[in-house]
Amino acid sequence: MSKTIAVLAGDGIGPEIVREAVRVLEVLQRDGLDIRFEYAPLGGAAYDEYGAPYPEFTQNICRAADAVLLGAVGGPKYDHLERPLRPERGLLAIRKDLNLFANLRPAVLYPELADASTLKPEVVSGLDILIVRELTGDIYFGEPRGITTNEKGEREGINTMRYSESEIRRIGHIAFQAAAKRNKKLCSVDKANVLETTELWKEIMTDLNREYPEVSLSHMYVDNAAMQLVKNPKQFDVMVTGNIFGDILSDQASMLTGSIGMLPSASLNETGKGLYEPSHGSAPDIAGQNKANPLATILSAAMLVRYSLNDEARARRIESAVQKVLQQGLRTGDIFEEGCRLVSCSEMGDAVVAAL
Repeated sequence: MSKTIAVLAGDGIGPEIVREAVRVLEVLQRDGLDIRFEYAPLGGAAYDEYGAPYPEFTQNICRAADAVLLGAVGGPKYDHLERPLRPERGLLAIRKDLNLFANLRPAVLYPELADASTLKPEVVSGLDILIVRELTGDIYFGEPRGITTNEKGEREGINTMRYSESEIRRIGHIAFQAAAKRNKKLCSVDKANVLETTELWKEIMTDLNREYPEVSLSHMYVDNAAMQLVKNPKQFDVMVTGNIFGDILSDQASMLTGSIGMLPSASLNETGKGLYEPSHGSAPDIAGQNKANPLATILSAAMLVRYSLNDEARARRIESAVQKVLQQGLRTGDIFEEGCRLVSCSEMGDAVVAAL
């Protein structure tokens, strides 16, 4: 049966990078992958067309689709909008709407890019980390929240960090299962010495370990984890943490690889339906200039094929094609180094398609 992929180009460089990822998927489509595409706006583009960052038109397409491919959202032209209308609220809304609670963000350093990292090659060479971040709970969604006036008559900002046991258990299962398929090492990141929310997190992760005895579980405070990611990142295989800690640590891990422009992500629900997007933002400063790196979005398409279409062989074909173009010395500006050939966004897409 044909699978439907909702394609949300978004804002900024989104249309450019998504175009190249779709071209890659179309190669597989011609080779027999039974997929079809449905297009819809999200973020600022959706506000421009419908007056909302996640309009009903987009909601209906995404709910009916088997997977969602997203570019990026946001830009300074929307900063004047009230918070509920800003592009980023569309991203939060689609995650909540589709119950995409598990964010998988790999940080893999390709050998060809070892010198692109700001850390010494011997520290990062061979890096392969998977960060599993809970995506629909924690302080980003907890209530009460807002800006109020307290009893002293001064303004006060309130956000609530909150997790239920069931929310922690379901992300824990995802992380343990991922670790079981890799090197059987899982590090749970918390701040249990200060925050009761993460004290419960640590307790439940420890309890879950009984169901996965083959996985070695460790615990680390978030401040130490941030330090260790820079000091000795290869000690980690799979890391699991809450929404706010995962937001910060996954961006930090991404820069170990030299460029956030290389890193994909997958956000999954309990049925395997997912939203796939690059880890970087909309980069409005280079939007429309054909300078963006499409590889993170292409690698996100590979994750889509792997997790939502359950086609490991074709996912690896995409990843191998990406590595081949890097071996050929092709580089967009963000990963360019002396001795390589500088190419545009579309030229990089051409090369991946040719490699496929």
